Amino acid sequence: MFTGIVEGLRRVVSIEEGDGYRRFGIDLGPTSFRAVLGASIAVNGCCLTVEGTNGTVATFFAVSETLRKTTLGGLRVGDSVNVEPALRAGDDLGGHFVTGHVDGTAVVVEKQVSSGETWVTVAIPDELTAFVVSKGSITLDGVSLTVAACSGNRISVALIPHTLASTTLALRGVGTLVNVEMDTFGKWVSKLMKERLP
Repeated sequence: MFTGIVEGLRRVVSIEEGDGYRRFGIDLGPTSFRAVLGASIAVNGCCLTVEGTNGTVATFFAVSETLRKTTLGGLRVGDSVNVEPALRAGDDLGGHFVTGHVDGTAVVVEKQVSSGETWVTVAIPDELTAFVVSKGSITLDGVSLTVAACSGNRISVALIPHTLASTTLALRGVGTLVNVEMDTFGKWVSKLMKERLP
């Protein structure tokens, strides 16, 4: 479980390509003390398990399902990624409950930059629109955000300068993809309602 409050930008230092999988080496820097074998760390919003460590570098394994459903298949050595260690009992919950189980990818369709904020609009897969609530929560590339506006499959969020400075969202231009996780409570409620309807 995570909160969507990214701890910082970290660098991909190695990638091993395999038959339907990828193994990533990520320099976690000051986050590395949390990278014990078997620990869960969100990388661009994807919950990954620490497979090994070497100094401040942790290795992660991504299977074909993860590569198919997220942007991890497009990462390159040198890319920056958002990193967040798993929530511990007693930690502040500054964002919202995030599982790290990405629902799919969204494409950035509009970006409006001003001095005080940047509005980003993404187009999410149509099947995810049922889980969107205006002023509700959404996770983009692992960042907990508030839905500022929504229309059909288009979701807009307002990014403050701190978010732009400390996450990869500043790097996402029109036409790029981001990982999206819808609000978990919304998905649970939707499932329960469907099961109760005749």
